[in-house]
Amino acid sequence: MTDRPNVTMTSGATPAGAAPDLISEAPRSQWAEAWDQFRHHRGAMAGMFCFVGIILFVTVGPWLWPIDPGDLDTRNRFAPPSLAHPMGTMQLGQDVMAQVMFGGRISLAVGLVAMIITLLLGTLIGVLAGFFRSLDGILMRLTDLFLALPVLPLLLVIIMLFREPLSQRFGTEAGIFILMVSVIGITSWMPVARIVRGDILAIKEREFILAARSIGTPSRRLILRHILPNVLSPIMVSG
Repeated sequence: MTDRPNVTMTSGATPAGAAPDLISEAPRSQWAEAWDQFRHHRGAMAGMFCFVGIILFVTVGPWLWPIDPGDLDTRNRFAPPSLAHPMGTMQLGQDVMAQVMFGGRISLAVGLVAMIITLLLGTLIGVLAGFFRSLDGILMRLTDLFLALPVLPLLLVIIMLFREPLSQRFGTEAGIFILMVSVIGITSWMPVARIVRGDILAIKEREFILAARSIGTPSRRLILRHILPNVLSPIMVSG
C-alpha cells in the first residue's frame, strides 16, 4: 500500500475541466456605449418613436389614404372630422389629412436634408479645426467670415444667381427644393463647427486619447473610434 501524494492547489489555479470564474468579454465600441445611453433614456426613445411615427404617417399614409390633396369638394366646405374626412375639410373642400401628408413630406424632406448638410459641414470643419492645430486658424477665420455675412441678402443673391439654372436642369419644383436645402445648409453649419471644435479641444487632451496616441493609433482611427463618439451629444442637440 502506497501513500497518496498530498496535492495543494493555489487560489489562482483552475483544475482541469472546471469553468473559469471570470470570462473575459470583448471590448465594446464607443458607438455601442452611445447607443446604450440613448436607448435607456426615456425621453430620447419617446422622441424617436414619435419621429418615426410622423415619418410613417407622411410616407406610408398616402398609400393607405389615396386622396389627392388638390381635390375640391365645395359641398363639404369646413366639414368636421368624419369617416370620410378624419381631419375635416378646408375652405374649398380639400381633405385636411391629405394636405397634412403632402405638406409633411415637403417639410420633412427640407428639414432632414438641410440638417444633414449642416451637420456634415459643421462636424467636418469642427473636427479638422479642433484636431489639427495647423488648420485651426484658417477654418475658424472662415467660420467667422460666414457668421459675419448677412443671411437675408446672401439668400437673395444665391436665389437670383442659381434659380434659373437649377430650374432648367432639374425642373422648377426640384430646382427650388435643391436651392432651399442648399441655402439652409450652407448658412447654418457655423454654430455646429464651433461647438464640435470646442469639445474636441477638450477631449483630445484626456488620458485615453494620449494613451491611444502613445501606441501609434492613426489620426483617422483616433477621430472615428475615440473622438467622434464622445461628441455625439452636442451634434445630436444641434441637429
